[in-house]
Formats: sequence, C-alpha cells, structure tokens
Amino acid sequence: MLHTAPRNQFSRQELALVLITAVWGATFLIVHVAVQYSGPWFFVGMRFLTAGLISAVIFARVLCGITLKEIAAGSAIGVMIFLGYGLQTVGLQTIDSSTSAFITALYVPLVPVLQWMVFRKPPGLSAWIGVGLAFVGLVLLADPASVGFTFSSGEIATVASTLPIAAEIILIGWFAGKVHLGRVTVVQLLVAGSLGFVAVPMVGEELPAFSWVWVGAAVALGTFSCVIQLTMNWAQRSVSPTRATIIYAGEPVWAAIIGRIAGDRLPPVAVAGAIFIVVGALVSELKLRTGKDGAVPPEPPLGAGGPASVVHQLDPTD
Repeated sequence: MLHTAPRNQFSRQELALVLITAVWGATFLIVHVAVQYSGPWFFVGMRFLTAGLISAVIFARVLCGITLKEIAAGSAIGVMIFLGYGLQTVGLQTIDSSTSAFITALYVPLVPVLQWMVFRKPPGLSAWIGVGLAFVGLVLLADPASVGFTFSSGEIATVASTLPIAAEIILIGWFAGKVHLGRVTVVQLLVAGSLGFVAVPMVGEELPAFSWVWVGAAVALGTFSCVIQLTMNWAQRSVSPTRATIIYAGEPVWAAIIGRIAGDRLPPVAVAGAIFIVVGALVSELKLRTGKDGAVPPEPPLGAGGPASVVHQLDPTD
C-alpha cells in the first residue's frame, strides 16, 4: 500500500508571507496614531518620500537606464498612490484602524469592475458576487446602529480611497512587462511623497510640530514598504498565486486583531460586515487569478500599498 507524505502546512516562504501580512495589518494602527501628531498630507509625504529614497538605494544600479516611458508610468501610478493612501490617511484621523482596514479591502473586488469600465473587459459571475458581498459588508460595517447609508466623513474618505488604489493596481498591470519595475517603483514612490508635500499648503494644512511619533512612524512605514516588497519577491517564486491570495486576505483581519489589542471594539453587526468584505474580496480575487483553462496569469506588483492581491516577480539586480 502506497502512502504519500503529507504536505507541510506552511513552508518558510508562506510563513514569511503570513508575517508581512500581519506587519502590514499593523500599519493601519501606526498611521492612526501618527496622524494625531501630524496632518495627513504631510505624513503621506514623509511616508512615501522615505520609501522612495530607500528604494532608490536598493535599485541604484539600474536607475541610470531610466526612460521617459518609465518616468511617465511611475508618475501615473504615483498619483494614484498619493490619492489612495492620502484619502485613507485622512480617514484614519476620525475612524479606528480596524474599520479603515476592512473598508480599504473593498479595492480588491473593485479592480475587475474598473477593468470593465476602462478596458471593456466584463467581470465574471464571481467578481459580481464579490462586489455584492463587499457592498453588504460596507453597509453593515459603516452604520451598524441603523444598518443604513449614513457614513461619517472618515468613512467616506476611506471608501473614496479604494478607487485610486484599485486604479493603481490596474495601471501597474497595464505597464507590467513594458517597463523596468524597479525603476518605476522608485519613481512612483518619490512622486507620491512629493505630491503629499505639495498638498499641504493647498489644503491649508499646517506643518506639524516636531514629534518622534510621526518621524518614527514615517520611517518605519517607508522601511516596511521596501522590506515587504522584497520579501514578497523572494517568497512568491515558490508560493502559488491562489495560496498567496488566501494569505493576503488576512490583512484586514490582522489589522482588526491588532486594533482590538489597542482598544478598538467593533459591534457584532460591524464584525459581520467585516466578514462579508473579506469573503467578498477573497471570492473575487481567487476567481480573478484563474483563467478559463486553469492557467494562472502573471501578476503585477503593488508598489506601495498592502500585500492584498499582489503576486509578482521583481529582481532589484535586473
């Protein structure tokens, strides 16, 4: 009688992905604390400029070959990063980190819908199911008291942030294979950070008083962005896209766990809404990754956002 050896539950690469997903879940709480000491747009500038400078050091050997097309691609993606994470940071001034993380997860089912609107590529049934589940979850999460359509300003800003975040993913997918991803990553991060500083006087935001809280948070998040991207590059060479997607779907869950430790308390109805959003994101994302013939298409990297829905290959020495 033949016996097959059971597969280990987690490889080293998968454990690494679990770890960075948990770390990224913690960033929502870090930003929530930081914007109590700094304006949101100034903090966005610090966060992404730091990430851009670190990335520039990592990819220093290939930057000399940058092209106008790569500058244009990086700038377009950088604008989306600036808008997406800027609005998310604005929202984190008034809503807790757990709520922000679950609402932000809406960008996953939004991607196929935006692809349909822009490229006339109709979503499959599972994508629509994911959108429906996520929408029900949003209603429950945002207004658990009356289960209606009353949203706070922070929730509105966070919902709005999911559109440019989804657009960022589509743009990266559009340029994938046409540009050097390392050089584009540096440009997009520097553009996002620069626009954050430009926005400060435009929105009437005052420069914050010096505080090690926002300085430390900005440096930490910038470092996290680079470490996470490199870890994903290494791990996803042996982890399947489907398995990686399941791991990444835990990002808002980790944020909720960490938020609860810090004092966040979601009502039962809001917890149900959060579950709907995660399931909706997972349903749409898993199906999106698989073609009709079962083949898995190549995935673009997410240059600065969380790891959800990211499967890519990126070599800093290319």
